Amino acid sequence: MKVSASLLFILFLSLVGCSSDDTAANPSPTPAPEVGELYFPPVGSNDWETTSINSLGWNAEAEQPLLDFLKEKSTEAFLLLKDGRIVIEAYFNGTDATTNNPWNSTGKTLSAFVIGVAQQEGHLSLNDPSSDYLGTGWSSLSPTEEHRITIKSHITMTTGLDYGVSNQNCTDTDCLTFLNEPGSFWYYHNAPYTLNHAIVAGAIGSEYDTYFNTKLKNPIGMDGAWVQLGYARVYYSTARSMARFGLLNLNRGKWSDNQILKEDGYFDEMTNTSQNLNQAYGYLWWLNGKESFRSPGLELQFTGKLIPSAPDDLIAGLGKDDQKLHIVPSKGLVVVRMGNDAGESLLGPSSFDNELWEKINTLINE
Repeated sequence: MKVSASLLFILFLSLVGCSSDDTAANPSPTPAPEVGELYFPPVGSNDWETTSINSLGWNAEAEQPLLDFLKEKSTEAFLLLKDGRIVIEAYFNGTDATTNNPWNSTGKTLSAFVIGVAQQEGHLSLNDPSSDYLGTGWSSLSPTEEHRITIKSHITMTTGLDYGVSNQNCTDTDCLTFLNEPGSFWYYHNAPYTLNHAIVAGAIGSEYDTYFNTKLKNPIGMDGAWVQLGYARVYYSTARSMARFGLLNLNRGKWSDNQILKEDGYFDEMTNTSQNLNQAYGYLWWLNGKESFRSPGLELQFTGKLIPSAPDDLIAGLGKDDQKLHIVPSKGLVVVRMGNDAGESLLGPSSFDNELWEKINTLINE
C-alpha cells in the first residue's frame, strides 16, 4: 500500500506488509567536494573559521526569520556550515556552545561509520552472521535462524526480529524473537541496532567506546561520550562535535589529510539505498530524493521524497525529539539542530525537517 507523503504526520496506526529480496540497487557515489575546497577546524582547539552570509551572496534578510523559527520550535543549538566554515551558530533557551545534548538516533550514524572502519581493518565483514561476535544464543531464535541474521541485517533494519514486543529497546534474549525472514521486511527496530556496539566489541576483542574514541572521536576532535539509558546507548556531545562528524562525512570519511574511512565502496553503500524495502535508508543513514520511504514506528510505505523541500542528495542522521544532522554534498552544507521536540516529531523524520529547509532555501537563495 502506498499513500501520499503528506499523510505521514497524521497516520500512526495503519499496518501494511511488504516483501522483497534483500538485493539493493547499485549505489551511486556521493559527490565529493574538490580537493582543497573544504576547511577543517583544528583538532584540540576551539578555533573555527567563519564566513558571512553577505560574502556568500545569500539573502541576509532571511537569517532572522530562520532564527525566530528555530527558537519557536524549542531548538537549543543550531549550526550551518558552508564548506566547513561556520555561517550561523546560534543557541537558545539558556544553552551555549559548551552544552551537551543527546544525539538520540542521530547517533546511529556514528555506529555505521565505526562498523565501516572495523571492516576495513579486517575485524569483521558485513556478511558475517552477527552470532560470530555476539555468540550463539544472543536471541530466542534457533542457532540456524540466528546464523541467517548478518551484520548487514542489523545496520539496514532488516533482521526480521519481532518489533511487536512491548519494549522495542529491549536487548534481552526473550525480547528478541522471530517474526520474518531476514531481509524480507524493513522496520525501525532499536534493539537490533543497539547490538551493533556489542558486535563491534566482539569483533575487535575490546570495549566499543575505546575503539570509537581511538578511531573516530579523537582524530576529528569531537567531545562527548556514550551514556547508557536503560537498554539504549545514547551519545551526548556539543553541537560543534556533531558538526565535526557531519564535515567528516561531507568529505567522504576524510578529515583534512587524514583518510579515516578508506573504503569508498563502503561509504557509497552506507549513504545510498541499502535494500529494496525502504529506498530512503542506507546503513543507519536517511536518504532524501527517493521515490518512496518508510518511517519509524509504522509499517506504511509513503510515496514521495523524505524531505520534499530539501536537496535530493541530502543524507541525514535523524533522532527523537528532532535531533538533526543534515549533509548536502552538492552544496557543501552541514546543518545541525539539537534541542527538544519541535512539536511534530516522530522518531526520526518529521514535518519540521521540511519547514526548516523552506527557511534555509530562502536564506541561500534557492
